[in-house]
Amino acid sequence: MVMDVPTTQEETVPLGSSVPADKEQPARILIFRRPVEIRTKNRDERAMLVHEVVVEQVAELLGLAPESVDPRYGQE
Repeated sequence: MVMDVPTTQEETVPLGSSVPADKEQPARILIFRRPVEIRTKNRDERAMLVHEVVVEQVAELLGLAPESVDPRYGQE
C-alpha cells in the first residue's frame, strides 16, 4: 500500500511501516510516497530506496535481520 505521508508526530519522518496480520486482514506494508520522493533525485534512486524500505519492513514482520531477507541489503 502506498500513502502520501505518514500520520505521525515523530521527529523523524518514516519512509514506511508495517502492520501485522490479524484475524480479519493480512499483514500490510506501507510506503510513504512523499518522504521517499523527497529523499531521492531520480527514478533509479527511488526504486532502490523503495526496495530497501520493503526489505526492512518484511524483516520487521518476520522478526529477522534485513540481511536475512535480502543478502544484498545495505550494499548498494
